[in-house]
Amino acid sequence: MEKNAAWEALPGERPEEKLRSLGAMKGGMLDIRMLDEIQRRYDVEVYLFFEEDLARTRVLESVLEEFDPVPEFGRPYVTVGSFLRFTRENDPSFEQTIRDFPLVIEIVNTGEMQSSGHGTIVPFITGLMPFLDEMDVDVDPPC
Repeated sequence: MEKNAAWEALPGERPEEKLRSLGAMKGGMLDIRMLDEIQRRYDVEVYLFFEEDLARTRVLESVLEEFDPVPEFGRPYVTVGSFLRFTRENDPSFEQTIRDFPLVIEIVNTGEMQSSGHGTIVPFITGLMPFLDEMDVDVDPPC
């Protein structure tokens, strides 16, 4: 399968360089809506982790393989698209909340890997979800 034209048009040769041009670099922070846009527009697999140790110390392919038998919402990670879809379906106020209090994800890693579904090489981003105690939704939204 050929990569899409939008991906090919990004500056850089390696996936890390192309993703950096979009603001997705290891140690950086990105709004979850931007990660969703990157996934949809550039066919990048974006995984959001709930467990810091797992996100930082394990190779993505091994985590995906290990948790493949586990139902999607029982895993310690989720794709950005699944997370947003689930949240939007279950919380009617989510869109307004995310506009008022952007959900910012720490980028843990970027690169490319063998796609489990297609056997092709695909770019990926792994991110760490903020812990609930780090999110302060009791303050006034930024102007």
